[in-house]
Amino acid sequence: MSLETPDKIRNLQRKLYCKAKAEPAFRFYLLYDKICREDILRHAYALARANAGAPGVDGVTFAQIDAFGVDAWRAGLREEIVSKTYRPEPVRRVMIPKPGGGERPLGIPTIRDRVVQTAAKIVLEPIFEADFEDSAYGYRPRRSAVDAVKETHRLICRGYTDVVDADLSKYFDTIPHSDLLKSVARRIVDRHVLWLIKLWLKAPVEERDGDGKRHMSGGKSSKRGTPQGGVVSPLLSIVYMNRFLKHWRLSGRGEALRAHVVSYADDFVILSRGHADEALTWTKVVMTKLGLTLNETKTSVKDARRESFDFLGYTLGPRHFPNGGRWYLGAGPSKKSVQRIKTKVSDLLTSGNKSAWPEVQARLNRLLGGWAAYFTHGSLAPAYQAVDRHVYDRVRDFLRKRHKTPGRGTNQFSREHVYEELGVLQLNRVRRVSPPCAF
Repeated sequence: MSLETPDKIRNLQRKLYCKAKAEPAFRFYLLYDKICREDILRHAYALARANAGAPGVDGVTFAQIDAFGVDAWRAGLREEIVSKTYRPEPVRRVMIPKPGGGERPLGIPTIRDRVVQTAAKIVLEPIFEADFEDSAYGYRPRRSAVDAVKETHRLICRGYTDVVDADLSKYFDTIPHSDLLKSVARRIVDRHVLWLIKLWLKAPVEERDGDGKRHMSGGKSSKRGTPQGGVVSPLLSIVYMNRFLKHWRLSGRGEALRAHVVSYADDFVILSRGHADEALTWTKVVMTKLGLTLNETKTSVKDARRESFDFLGYTLGPRHFPNGGRWYLGAGPSKKSVQRIKTKVSDLLTSGNKSAWPEVQARLNRLLGGWAAYFTHGSLAPAYQAVDRHVYDRVRDFLRKRHKTPGRGTNQFSREHVYEELGVLQLNRVRRVSPPCAF
């Protein structure tokens, strides 16, 4: 099933975007029928199928839907939407480890709910995309976290080196429903679409304890939060964050504070020339009005000419050339990001992994390739070399134990053997280096 957007749907999205862009005050009142369209639901199912993911509370998998018959299943779902008898199931909550330690909740809707949310996103995203500020990079078409990092690096190289490194406390969990729906209603007046969004925001959350006992929370009494893991949640999160970014622009903060904001959903930095403290004070006041809270312990003010800061997995700030030459304002993978990939490599290459080497090698290369595909900006050599050293040591140790080779195994499993004959990806051979900016 092709994931390329069909021309008919793309034309609809283009018309919605152009209308929204040309008329910023226009409110769309006939959209629910678009969400119900058979071709849109078909494409929504294809997108949900490609993203795979675990089943929701009903336990239904894509394999079971295939066995039942996709066309019949989709027709039944469409009938529910058209007749307005559709109701979302509870969201299954699981806790997943956070890279820096601890856990964060992830909400897993059922497949049927993911398909309907995807259909709604197909229709609504072009409208809101026309309104989003240029400083917003998160979860947007043709924009990425690396684009946000590149813009941040560009700005500090231009002299915007007084930085507010901001962190919002539990952003997805604290978005006020009433204010979020008002933000949506500034563009959408189709009451059936608003009804759908409210249903998803008010969907109960199901958790299971260690004994498998079911615990329910949220539901109609819930007044805050949009579950991380829902298809429509990222779009709604940007819609709400855009209130802050738009207020920043309309209030003239950029000019008054000689500053710029770069935002990726709830991760954002403010880059200024000498006014970081004022920018932080202003931001605290505005976030409070929005019902959001800055994490005091994780939010700080930095001088990027003298101290580095982390943003979206990268470290930005002062560096020096390896030959002991002058300093420059650089960017590159953070120490935490390097440690995470090392940990994942170590977890894969354990003695308990009994898979055949071709399977192990394929999984290892996918892991390394995905990491390298993200870390493409800035000074990459030190990080890539550190990862390559770790990978070689772990692969050699893994094969030495598997083949019961005495000693360290450096003769039997040399670097040339590991990287050339066994086909392990060597990052330092594919690295790309962005030019630094000196000061």
